[in-house]
Amino acid sequence: MSDVQQGASSANASSPRSASGRSGGFDLGRILLEGRAFFALIAIIIIFSILSPVYFSTNNFLTMSSHVAIFGLLSIGMLLVILTGGIDLSVGSTMGLCGVMAGFLMQGVSVDAFGVTLYPPVWAVVVLTCVLGAFVGMINGVLVSIFRVPAFVATLGTLYVARGAALLMTDGLTYNNLGGNPEFGNTGFDWLGFNRLFGVPVGVLIFAAVAIACMFALNRTPFGRWVYATGGNARAAELSGVPVKRVQVWVYVLSGVCAAIAGLVLSSQLTSAGPTAGTTYELTAIAGVVIGGAALTGGRGNVRGTLLGAFVIGFLSDGLVIIGVSSYWQTVFMGAVIVLAVLLNSIQYKPRKKRAASTEHQKASPSSGTA
Repeated sequence: MSDVQQGASSANASSPRSASGRSGGFDLGRILLEGRAFFALIAIIIIFSILSPVYFSTNNFLTMSSHVAIFGLLSIGMLLVILTGGIDLSVGSTMGLCGVMAGFLMQGVSVDAFGVTLYPPVWAVVVLTCVLGAFVGMINGVLVSIFRVPAFVATLGTLYVARGAALLMTDGLTYNNLGGNPEFGNTGFDWLGFNRLFGVPVGVLIFAAVAIACMFALNRTPFGRWVYATGGNARAAELSGVPVKRVQVWVYVLSGVCAAIAGLVLSSQLTSAGPTAGTTYELTAIAGVVIGGAALTGGRGNVRGTLLGAFVIGFLSDGLVIIGVSSYWQTVFMGAVIVLAVLLNSIQYKPRKKRAASTEHQKASPSSGTA
C-alpha cells in the first residue's frame, strides 16, 4: 500500500464520523465506552447532588461553569495540538504570562522619554494579550515543525521561559486592582469575569464561542481535514499535498491564543494578575482532552468530547470542594481519573487497529478467497 493510500485510510479512520458505530448491531459496551465522558458527568452530578443540597442548583452550575471555562479554553487549544500528534506543555505558563501582560497594561505603561504614562483601553489590552499568546504559540510551532525539536522538549522549554518572563515582569509580585480608572478611560476589564449576558457569565459565553468556532473549523473546513490527516499520518498527508508544517505552526498559535483568552478571563475574575497563575493547568488541559476520548497519538478526537472532559474535571473538583474533601485527596482523585481515562482510550482504540490490520492481512493473502 502506498503512502498516499495509507494517508487516506488513516484520515478516514480519524474523522469524527468514523468514531460512531460502524457495526449495525446494538453494542452496549461500545456505547458506554464511547460515551464515557457523558455518563461520567451525569454520575458526578447525581452523586454530588445527593451528598450536598447546594450542588444541584442553577446558580451553582453557572459558578462551576465559569471555573470550567478557564481550563476548558486551554483544553480546546490543547485538542488542536494533540490531534496533530503533538503536545503543548506551555499553555499554563502562557496563560500566566498573558494575564501578567494584561495586568501590566492595565496599570499603565510609562514612557520615560516623554514623561507620560499611557493607559490603553480594554479592547487594546485584549488584542495585545492575544498577540502575545499567538507569539508564544508561534515559537512552539516553529521549533516543532521547522527545527524538528520534539514537541515535549520544545514546549517544556517554553514553559520555563514564559513563567520566568512573568516573574521578571512582576518581580514575583501580583498586579492588583485591575478595574481601571474612569479618568484614564481604561475601565471595563472586570466585565469579562463578573458580568452576565442573559443570566450566563461572560466567561462561559466566550468559552462557548471559541468551542463553536473550533468545532466548525475541524468539521467544515479544509484546515480541519488537514489537522486530522496530519495526526493520522504526517508523511502521507504531506505527500498528498497537505501543508503539514503550516498546520503544525497554526495549531500551536491557536493554542497560544486560547491560553491568552483563558488568562484574560481568569485575571478578570480575580481582578488581579499573578506570575504563578495557571501553574499545572497544562496537565488539567491534557486531562480534559484525554477524558474526552482523544488519542494522544493524534488523529482522533473532537471538540464535543473535550467539552465533556472539561466539565467532568470542573464539576468533579468543585464537587469535592463543596463536600469538604481535603485538597490532597482531590489530587489523588484527579490523578486516578486521568489514569482511568488513558486506560479506556487504549481499550477503545487498540481493538480497532487490530481489526484493521487483520482485514488488510486478509485482503493481501492470496489464499484468503479459497477454502
